[in-house]
Amino acid sequence: MDIRHLELLRDLRERGSLAAVAAATHRTPSALSQQLRTAQRAVGVPLVEPHGRGLRLTDAGELLADGADDVAAALARVAARLDEHRGRPTGRVSIAGLPSGLTALLPGVLTLLADTDVEITVDDFDLAEHDYASAAADADIVIAHSLTSEVPAGSEGLRSTVLTREPLDVALPPDHPLVGRAHLRPRDVIREDWISVPEHYPFDTVLQRIESACGTALHRRLRIRDNHLVAALVASGEGIALLPRYTTRTADEFVLVPLTEVHSARWIVALSRPDRAERAAVALVTRQLAAAGAALMGERIR
Repeated sequence: MDIRHLELLRDLRERGSLAAVAAATHRTPSALSQQLRTAQRAVGVPLVEPHGRGLRLTDAGELLADGADDVAAALARVAARLDEHRGRPTGRVSIAGLPSGLTALLPGVLTLLADTDVEITVDDFDLAEHDYASAAADADIVIAHSLTSEVPAGSEGLRSTVLTREPLDVALPPDHPLVGRAHLRPRDVIREDWISVPEHYPFDTVLQRIESACGTALHRRLRIRDNHLVAALVASGEGIALLPRYTTRTADEFVLVPLTEVHSARWIVALSRPDRAERAAVALVTRQLAAAGAALMGERIR
């Protein structure tokens, strides 16, 4: 079997169409179609079948797609042993994902990697929780978060490493009447104007818990993805919000107060495809991310 054929089937399952695979891998759909026909001739059974306007894998195709990770992981383990023989990991590692998580973790990781032969590339984006898993098709390590589990939704088939567990606090303007409280309860904040996140984004889960605890809906004045913009609006008195404790720089422009009586914390997690996780360079970077995450525990960035 040709590993390229197995990888094509896996990519087709992950991305849904030959056109999407072609765009992601910088090849033409016609070249991929030819490769797919060659694969089917080699194994002697159909690997795809028509589905709507596209294709889906047959049972045999699914079996071989599952095998792609096994074969690629075995090759990565051999390469890792070669790196060990050389004395140090080498190569490029792509990291992508949560901007606030990268803000907290990446500077320390780059310092730790300064004397290695590992090169880092970075792409930041903020997604709904269940969308982070799909990003692992393109990045070696995806920094994701979840408010419900140590394994973000949809990432059950990926290698998952918890980097830190970060409380989410209530951000208040400095002159707000609630400033000075040691902690806040749902009934203390249910009547406030909130600057929230888009629907299905993890932070909104906490607001739903506040509503459930109080039996009433709160007022979401705005829905915004970017934490820096949220912080600026809180500082200017436009409302209150949830912001992560370790990765938010208050700079005396607003105050963070712990929220009690409802679960208000997130797991920050590194996700990798199993074959990529076996690479020595990826394993090294994941360990350094975990070390940086451990250092955050109990600390608050100011």
